[in-house]
Amino acid sequence: MKNKNYILVGLQWGDEGKGKIVDMLSRNFDVVARYQGGANAGHTIIIDGKKTVLHLIPSGIFTENIICIIGNGTVIDPDALINEIELLEKDGIKLENRLFISKDAHIILPYHKIIDAINESKSDKIGTTKKGIGPSYYDKYARRGIKFSDFENRTVLKEKISKNLDYLLGIFPDSDELKSLDAQKLYEELSANYAGVEKYFVQTQYMINKLVSEGKNVLLEGAQGALLDVDFGTYPYITSSNPTSGGACTGTGIPPTKINGVIGIVKAYTTRVGEGPFPTELFDETGKKIAEIGVEFGATTGRPRRCGWLDLVALKYAVVINGVTELALTKSDVLDSFEEIKLCTHYELNGEIIDTFPSNPFVLDYVNPVYKSFKGWMTELKGKTAYNDLSENFRGYVEFIENYIGVPVKYVSTGPARSDIIIK
Repeated sequence: MKNKNYILVGLQWGDEGKGKIVDMLSRNFDVVARYQGGANAGHTIIIDGKKTVLHLIPSGIFTENIICIIGNGTVIDPDALINEIELLEKDGIKLENRLFISKDAHIILPYHKIIDAINESKSDKIGTTKKGIGPSYYDKYARRGIKFSDFENRTVLKEKISKNLDYLLGIFPDSDELKSLDAQKLYEELSANYAGVEKYFVQTQYMINKLVSEGKNVLLEGAQGALLDVDFGTYPYITSSNPTSGGACTGTGIPPTKINGVIGIVKAYTTRVGEGPFPTELFDETGKKIAEIGVEFGATTGRPRRCGWLDLVALKYAVVINGVTELALTKSDVLDSFEEIKLCTHYELNGEIIDTFPSNPFVLDYVNPVYKSFKGWMTELKGKTAYNDLSENFRGYVEFIENYIGVPVKYVSTGPARSDIIIK
């Protein structure tokens, strides 16, 4: 029987509910692998009323016996990793022989967080989480990055840390925080942290391909969302990696020829955290109501999310560039009490009606959304177990999305809990 190897991607600006969907889907897979991002991601899972937010470890970890891999495309803060491991172990989650981390993943060091904070203090800030993600990826592509595999040659590792610190002090000579760092102390602290997690590190590119060759089914889990992709998002208001489906191959080593499908996750409305254009953003009481009912605060930073109606122009763009084969619609229940619900079907730009998404933020900033209105379903979705039991108005809303996008909605989330899901 052919493997079932799927990529799961967020199709908006992140925060689409990927954690819950991965947790739900993982029972059908043998392996869940995270392929990019770092501790700036926050994947929330609610099981039996208990909420857990994972930042690095794949959301499939709560499914018994499943293998979880953190791929080479990620950047890892050792402190955040250790805290997450301890949190899961405290809850009785077994990690031994289940969690594996790529030796080729890059390390976030204290100076990366300092640089992140310096950059975000400027007037042209991006709105990052200040977790050091961007500066770590910057070092990676500037060939100054430090991988976990560098522990295999401690002399070179020490030299790298020292050179990087000297380089940064040359660029930011007035930073007291950078001046306070000592290369030897950084090395010792990093070594102490690594000693506690060394057993988890392997060459995961070999491991994942071996598992595929053995017939195992793999779910590749992305972080953030397609509209934050460094190549296809609203640059420069983006993350520093590739959350899109293409990043799954470069971020794990699994080849494109082994991928069978792409599951796209989308909220029934749209949110965004940080700076950047947002055509359907609502600044009125409706936007506030969505934020309050949806508890729209960042799982990682606690920052309030900007809220607006679902943007089908942006969604169709994300579907195209990811090759999405099926959709999961989340947080539909947040809209239960709205008498009127809108979907953006086109943009108006300089007097012209368009249905394409300008990824240039300085163009996107000037589009006006063109909406189609729907009667709200005005009934509680939570508790329903079959799609045909859902309100006719809601089903009409879903079917319009499917027809516009050209991809079926296979999963409908009707509430925050693990069990609140309908499979069509």
